[in-house]
Amino acid sequence: MTDITIRGSKEKTAVALGFFDGLHFGHIEVIQRALSKRELCSVIFTFNNKTMLPKFKERQNIISYDLKIELLAKIGADYIFAPDFADLRDLSPEEFVEEILVKRLNAQFVACGYDFRFAKGGSADAEDLTRICKEKGIEVEVVPAVKFEGEPVSSTVIRGLIREGNVKRANELLGYELTYILEVEQGKQNGRKMGFPTINQTIPGGMTVPKFGVYKSWTQLRGHSYPSITNIGVKPTIELDEGEERIPVMETHIIGFSGDLYGLKVRVSLREYMREEKRFDSMEELAKQLEKDKQAACTLSDRRR
Repeated sequence: MTDITIRGSKEKTAVALGFFDGLHFGHIEVIQRALSKRELCSVIFTFNNKTMLPKFKERQNIISYDLKIELLAKIGADYIFAPDFADLRDLSPEEFVEEILVKRLNAQFVACGYDFRFAKGGSADAEDLTRICKEKGIEVEVVPAVKFEGEPVSSTVIRGLIREGNVKRANELLGYELTYILEVEQGKQNGRKMGFPTINQTIPGGMTVPKFGVYKSWTQLRGHSYPSITNIGVKPTIELDEGEERIPVMETHIIGFSGDLYGLKVRVSLREYMREEKRFDSMEELAKQLEKDKQAACTLSDRRR
């Protein structure tokens, strides 16, 4: 998949339009409609996550831009066109079609979701897109809502599930496990002192933060997936130094692995919510609970094949 954000396309294209935050089943359906036009080069139009969309007061990305690109590359599109939202946000509906779809992407076919909005302030919808594109000789296909087990699949629904801690259901609607690829940071090594060494990672601003608590997870290292337990929260049992604040962090104990991972980007995928984060009366009580969490996380029935 080639990035044509700078140069655009002189070839005739079929374009899948969307922010595609999460790349859930509904997004995949839109993309597949563009890929089905085999006589045309396929282009995925998205944004690079640097700025927010008008419907959000703040960014609430489900996955990082890097992971989105990785997943998109597996789908098999020819090109990706991923400008910063700030570069397009002031275009009128007509300007968006003329400047982006016609001049930059040479679009002959466009696919979008039923709830797609575009142009300044999100003022135009799929009906407007169809009308304007028809005037330019561009075919438009609007994909209706996709349902999974009777439930509409949408980024809004998935964000809500993540915030509730229901990542198991969120994963079902995504079609893959909610994954973070983050740098391992230096911690105080309190887990190591208890016999449960952890890697510390910080979920960056602009991401949807899962409900605080302990999750079953997978950690991928050197091509191998290790069962793990991940705590997202503020570590209420750990005593703070003077002036120190409780900042949310993601701590993962990797079962069956030992080694120094500081400074490396490590992939952690959340599987299922186990329990709420709580304050224990002592580090010994915390260690006992962590042992129970560890046993629950690596039961035979949960192992990947």
